[in-house]
Amino acid sequence: MSKETIFSQIIRREIQAHILYQDELVTAFSDISPQTPVHILIVPNVFIPTLNDVKKQHEPALGRMITVAAKIAHEKGISADGYRLVMNCNDHAGQEIYHIHMHLLGGCPLGPLFKG
Repeated sequence: MSKETIFSQIIRREIQAHILYQDELVTAFSDISPQTPVHILIVPNVFIPTLNDVKKQHEPALGRMITVAAKIAHEKGISADGYRLVMNCNDHAGQEIYHIHMHLLGGCPLGPLFKG
């Protein structure tokens, strides 16, 4: 599996994106096809194809993804009403780009994830 993805190019700023946050571990940017009023992608700067490929050394980046999501949710004014964080793994879950990423979704009622 190639280590080169569109996310790799965004991280290196070779492709223009609306980057909201970047540090040595993660990059967060607006989704180009938002599904909700707030739809941000948060990616580790290191290439990890799927959640199945996560190793112990990736824990700092994965933790940072969550703290950055909370920071952006607060900045976007959606933290009080609520938001959803989604990570997909492989085809059956709908993963389209094989560089793990977290979707920060909010800005409107999202409804239940599952009907039970």
